[in-house]
Amino acid sequence: MSAEQYWKDKRVLVTGGAGFIGAEIVRQLSFFSVRETVVLDKLTYAADLGRLASLEGCYSLKKVALEDSSAVKDAFRDSQPDIVIHAAAESHVDRSIDGPGDFVQSNIVGTFNLLQTALSFWSEKEKPNQFRFLHISTDEVYGSLGKGGFFSETSSYDPRSPYSASKAASDHLAKAWWHTYGLPTITTNCGNNYGPWQFPEKLIPLMVANAIDGKTLPLYGEGNQIREWIHVTDHVEALLLALQKGDAGETYLIGSGEEKTNLSVVNSICDCMDQIYPERSPFSALIKNVEDRPGHDQRYALDASKFKSKTGWFPKVVFDQGLANTVDWYVRNQPWWRQIQMETYNQERLGIIKE
Repeated sequence: MSAEQYWKDKRVLVTGGAGFIGAEIVRQLSFFSVRETVVLDKLTYAADLGRLASLEGCYSLKKVALEDSSAVKDAFRDSQPDIVIHAAAESHVDRSIDGPGDFVQSNIVGTFNLLQTALSFWSEKEKPNQFRFLHISTDEVYGSLGKGGFFSETSSYDPRSPYSASKAASDHLAKAWWHTYGLPTITTNCGNNYGPWQFPEKLIPLMVANAIDGKTLPLYGEGNQIREWIHVTDHVEALLLALQKGDAGETYLIGSGEEKTNLSVVNSICDCMDQIYPERSPFSALIKNVEDRPGHDQRYALDASKFKSKTGWFPKVVFDQGLANTVDWYVRNQPWWRQIQMETYNQERLGIIKE
């Protein structure tokens, strides 16, 4: 079945659709003849309807906190979804250190409410075969790798931060609702996403914004931590394929194979800035090593062979080019993140445990 045939006339419910990944999901769904895309979003600090401005008419919005079970039930009753794509999550490790309770409520309680409501809805509809619940998660649930090896779908969970612990719990809930109740869930775990519209507390937009303003580029520890990076468009294409071609009850790791140290990413950003503002080079002089984050994992890397074999997916955006395009986007769209600086986040250091 082609993608167009699969998505034709589907009703899709996207949680966190005003977020970085969620908005890209809505954008890619607009390519297909879906009957309706409904966005559920709490519209907290990291949400931004500006991400969806070009998609007016392609979705409807319901302001819903997933912790509110009655609001979730109302949303299901109104939207009657065939597909649930669960992208909503508190996702910043540093913030989870400062305020773990928000992560427990959003990522654990919110996912529980969504699963319970989906189960009731699916059962009332006499368990239609086409219904799917896609739970989007992270590689961080598996803990920290050494220099060699890769995470796979059978790797043991070993979360090290309040964020990854809350996501691990939500993964277990999604899988339990499949094994116990038969709810057709699919779980995906992915590495670090990047691209335009990412909230500027994350590494790449934070470094670009600081570099533009001539501020120091704070690098945790020695910057030797290794992450696998994937462009958000590649990740979302994979997510939609997981629904189209994946099997209910399965877990799939989505990886690009692009492993980079934090130091190398920041140096690459500086190289891009040197090209844009040659009169101010070298931007690498702004790099400053700072106290590392508590419990900072050393390395994440994913074996995506199961998913690639199942779906035929492969990433299209090479990191170096994707990074250059992303840096250029933040340079050209300064009004967007400067507004965030004034209203929401002024680039202060988060995640420091105070003595």
